[in-house]
Amino acid sequence: MSVQNLIRPTIKALKPYSSARDEFQGNSGDMVFLDANENPFENGVNRYPDPQQRTVKSLLSEIKSISQKNMLLGNGSDEVLDLIYRAFCEPNQDNIITLPPTYGMYSVLANINAVEIKSVQLSDSFQPKVDEILEIADSNSKLLFLCSPNNPTGNSFEAKSIERLINKFNGIVVIDEAYIDFSNEESWASRLSEFPNLIVTQTLSKAYGMAGIRLGICYASEEIISVLNRIKPPYNVNELTQQKAISQLEQNALTKQQVESILEERDVLVSKLNDVNFISKIYPSDANFVLAKVDDATKRYNQLIEKGIVIRNRTTQPGCENCLRFTVGTPKENKILIDTLKSI
Repeated sequence: MSVQNLIRPTIKALKPYSSARDEFQGNSGDMVFLDANENPFENGVNRYPDPQQRTVKSLLSEIKSISQKNMLLGNGSDEVLDLIYRAFCEPNQDNIITLPPTYGMYSVLANINAVEIKSVQLSDSFQPKVDEILEIADSNSKLLFLCSPNNPTGNSFEAKSIERLINKFNGIVVIDEAYIDFSNEESWASRLSEFPNLIVTQTLSKAYGMAGIRLGICYASEEIISVLNRIKPPYNVNELTQQKAISQLEQNALTKQQVESILEERDVLVSKLNDVNFISKIYPSDANFVLAKVDDATKRYNQLIEKGIVIRNRTTQPGCENCLRFTVGTPKENKILIDTLKSI
């Protein structure tokens, strides 16, 4: 399988926009910049940001042990996913495959880009049905989305299933690892060199506590990254986002401490949820949330809203009837949740 054969012809022929900061890549030092029609009066953000986010990528490279050449950053993971659609999916012709219950934006972006959606529901244990997925795929199946750890179920997919899908699917396999930092599983980004059709997406919104800055990460082969760079907006990650990301990534030890604290609280939360009389099942989680089956999800959701607690009702998702999703909060927030659940 050749990645080049998967790229849309219009994207192959596209002449990318070259911004002023793309053209000058030297050391800025004491250079006088009169090339980008910026306001010359310094205020910290009067200049355009680095279009390739080099400092952020350098820090990520140290933390993740992945070359900067294998990275693309976006305005949240949703922009990264949208770029993948636009690079590989021909509107009104191609299709993608999703495995519900899963992250809803895969389908939303498919609809925006006029791409057909094929779905194979996860098994009762929330694992991919590999044979059915490969059977439903056809010559126009360009993208297969695997969310692992999965949202909203919280579990990781079996490595042997993922590897088989990457090897057998004749398109791009996108593994969404938004919650990988809470899992003991190794990131698939460490195996990019083995699989030319693999894309791994991550984010700073979860473990790194930076949902407000909107920074998504794409790891892939240099070939795929070069394609995505051709179509991304020239300054898609703003200067303030880059500054905040740099500050947070420089405190990676603090992030690890917070992750450990969240995992400890998750264990406490699970043990306490087991004592709630209308919760019948708590699903295993490799993420910073817990999915639980209750007697009446909509009723319990509304009761919690009335008490000032917002959770997620997932009862409309395939395989998640009467399920509620609880994000792991602070010890104080979790205690309020448990006390409230027991009181209703």
